[in-house]
Amino acid sequence: MAHNAGKAAKYTHGRRPVKLVYTEPCVNKSAALKRELQIKKLSRATKQALYHTK
Repeated sequence: MAHNAGKAAKYTHGRRPVKLVYTEPCVNKSAALKRELQIKKLSRATKQALYHTK
């Protein structure tokens, strides 16, 4: 993962290690970006419940 190798944005560089906690399949990049926006608007508790269900 580029973030943990120190080759990512400065924001994540100082906040390592970065851990992937949730993924879901999308049909294309547009759908993935829309879903990302939906997830970002969720409350913290809802996000935690989302990735604890997988």
